[in-house]
Amino acid sequence: MNTEQKNLIVTALDEYLALHNMSANDFAKKSGINSSYISNIRSGTWILKSGTKMVEIADKYFDMIAGQIGYNVEKSGWDVIPTSQFKRILATLEDAKEYGYTNVIIGETGSGKSFVSDIFARNYPLDCFVITVGSQDNITDLIEKLCERVGVPQEKTKSRTLRYVAKKLRAMRLDGHKPMIIFDEAEYMKAPALCNMKELYDSLNGICAIVLMGTEQLTRHIDKMLKKNRDGIPQLMRRIKFGIRILPTIDRTFKQFLNGLNDPALVKFLCENCNNYGELHDVLVPAMREAERTGNPLTENFIRTIFNMPKI
Repeated sequence: MNTEQKNLIVTALDEYLALHNMSANDFAKKSGINSSYISNIRSGTWILKSGTKMVEIADKYFDMIAGQIGYNVEKSGWDVIPTSQFKRILATLEDAKEYGYTNVIIGETGSGKSFVSDIFARNYPLDCFVITVGSQDNITDLIEKLCERVGVPQEKTKSRTLRYVAKKLRAMRLDGHKPMIIFDEAEYMKAPALCNMKELYDSLNGICAIVLMGTEQLTRHIDKMLKKNRDGIPQLMRRIKFGIRILPTIDRTFKQFLNGLNDPALVKFLCENCNNYGELHDVLVPAMREAERTGNPLTENFIRTIFNMPKI
């Protein structure tokens, strides 16, 4: 990364902090970057003393800052497209945050759920806490992630910890904030975690928005447990039943994304090989960058070459 790029990131960071009335310490907590690094980067002091040596602050910290504020160091060629899914997710998140709703957003893999939640969280860095549910996460793991995002120490019991989380978020509400917790990839939530959503809902209803985002596997999982009358699930369903939002089906013609392409063969190739917006992004972005770097036209055969696919 060159000096010009670093300076642009520092300028973008200063603008971001001013826009969101956010302190450098708040940003350090949110981004996970040492506060002294943030201070030195903003002041233009990019060489620090480490023991008896002077070392330059690594590029990765500038990359982390850029990622946190949504600043593109290199032009990707991928613009934000207001698909029907994008608009539905954004409207649901806005309403949930404003009124403290609990919602469940269900959409296909690659429909843009994580993409939109990341943009939303960057727009509300002090209020919005995104937790990505892992396939191996149990309730202890999720509570640990929640405490880390909200900035609350873990207590000896789960129930006590959740009460402290609720207390912190209530205090935020009283200070004029509108806190929000987004659980992304919530289809991986196991039964104990879903049951604890009921407790979290009861503690935060009208105070902090709670949004679960996932594929239809999430609702199928809840329905199965509901039929088995699993403890806590009927109570959870009563609370989320009218907060479930099903996203429109992905338009697999990708018209909104491909209008600028003049090669019918390339358009056909992309439609036949990409099942969702995420896969389309994963093909087009590196191909566009490579085409710009090499000066080659963006064609089907060029993309096949990049991804080691047989040429036609």
